[in-house]
Amino acid sequence: MTPKAETRLFIDTPLFEAASVSLDQGQAHYLRSVLRLQIGAKLILFNGQDGEWIAEITDLGKKNGSAQVIDKLREQEFSPDVWLLFAPLKKTATDLVFQKATELGVSAIKPVITKHSNTERMKLERAQAIVIEAAEQCERLDVPEVQNPSKLEAILAEWPEDRHLFVCAEAGPANAAEKVFVAHQGEKAAILIGPEGGFAVSELEFLSNQPFISMVGLGPRVLRAETAVLSALSCWQAFCGDWQSRPPHRE
Repeated sequence: MTPKAETRLFIDTPLFEAASVSLDQGQAHYLRSVLRLQIGAKLILFNGQDGEWIAEITDLGKKNGSAQVIDKLREQEFSPDVWLLFAPLKKTATDLVFQKATELGVSAIKPVITKHSNTERMKLERAQAIVIEAAEQCERLDVPEVQNPSKLEAILAEWPEDRHLFVCAEAGPANAAEKVFVAHQGEKAAILIGPEGGFAVSELEFLSNQPFISMVGLGPRVLRAETAVLSALSCWQAFCGDWQSRPPHRE
């Protein structure tokens, strides 16, 4: 029988049976001082490539720690290939977007700078820490890629031909999310959410004329940007994603 473990950590190192893995200072402090775990306690580890493994803590010092890999719990699976593009918001709202987008299974998060963006600044290291923690807690087996903010025009200039972009716009012509998403089911996807002030008219005109873009409506009410992110991703997952699956069963 596989030993029971509650704590789940992302490790940036190969995982295989009997491997000895290092725990960094932050992880060691969390396990020792926050969770009050001791040597011999069991962990669940994943690295986004080698599946999910159970391991045993073998050392917990003040500067680092280590664990011994015991057995594989799950084979590697990857989340649906959907990107999220959004204009950075105020700090708390931006943190929420990174956390919830990870829980909703995006494969990449790309902040974009638009004409009405509230800010062009974002701490990449903080964002990466948020998505790792969210992945640990929601039991996904991979961690979304996070990029620094780029101007919308620059991102679209290098847009891959095989990926369809859904633009959620509160103004101008748009079709209902269900109709649009289902029409492109099975394609590589990306969802773009504008800033709190909405897209500029010139941006909407430009976006609506691109062959790889569909304009999507999210209902009759004007949503806050972070609400629009959650709504659009939830709709896409329900119609085109992996919501037919269930969380892993833990005995």
